[in-house]
Amino acid sequence: MTALPDATTRWRCGGCGNLTRFDVTRTLRTTEFWHFDLAGDHEVEESTTEQEVVAAVTCRWCGRSDAVELVPRAESGADAP
Repeated sequence: MTALPDATTRWRCGGCGNLTRFDVTRTLRTTEFWHFDLAGDHEVEESTTEQEVVAAVTCRWCGRSDAVELVPRAESGADAP
C-alpha cells in the first residue's frame, strides 16, 4: 500500500525526478445516492468515500513504481525570487 499525499507532501519519482505525472491504481469503497428519472436513467447526486486504498503508484515518465516517494511540498511562492 502506498501513502497518499496530503496538504504538506507530494509524490516524487526518485528515479527521474518527476513531480507531476503518475499512474495510480486504487480501490474505492463508496456510498452513493442515485436518482432515477421516470425513463430509468440515473444520476449520482451524492457520493461519500468510505475507504480508499492505493495499491500502486507508477511514474508516467520512466515507468518505475519502486522509486515513488512522498516528499515535502515547496512553500507557497511567498519566498520565491
